[in-house]
Amino acid sequence: MGNSFDETSREIVKQLRDGRKSYDQIAKKLSITTNTVRARVKKLQTEGVFDIMGLVDPDHLDNHFLALIGVKLKKMNLLKKGEQFSKLKGVVSVCVVTGQFDLILMVLLSNEFGLLDFLTKELSKVEEVLSTETFVVYKNFNLKVPYVL
Repeated sequence: MGNSFDETSREIVKQLRDGRKSYDQIAKKLSITTNTVRARVKKLQTEGVFDIMGLVDPDHLDNHFLALIGVKLKKMNLLKKGEQFSKLKGVVSVCVVTGQFDLILMVLLSNEFGLLDFLTKELSKVEEVLSTETFVVYKNFNLKVPYVL
């Protein structure tokens, strides 16, 4: 990664929390050129450091909910399994973690694609799962996710 995520890049990313803010507005606020903003954003995107996307608050989507699923694996091939889980329908994110689980999955579900569907049709595609524990999110604070269904 080097130092491509320096102070200027951090400030640009902070400004882009409002995804509708133009590069011109950001350039004026930070006293840099619009071309600098554009080039920095492109570089951060190319390096996989930063992305611009529409996010939704699951609490405001009728008939949708989030679940966090802790996964224990039979073998410690964490990166390979994390990658496999990340490609399943409904999966927002996968984290390799410490503690009683090996991975934590954040999954967006709906009345049409519920928890039972995810566990039986998607999670079952990944081999060498020892056990899982599911935590249904009733209310979140400050969480927005990409709409992946």
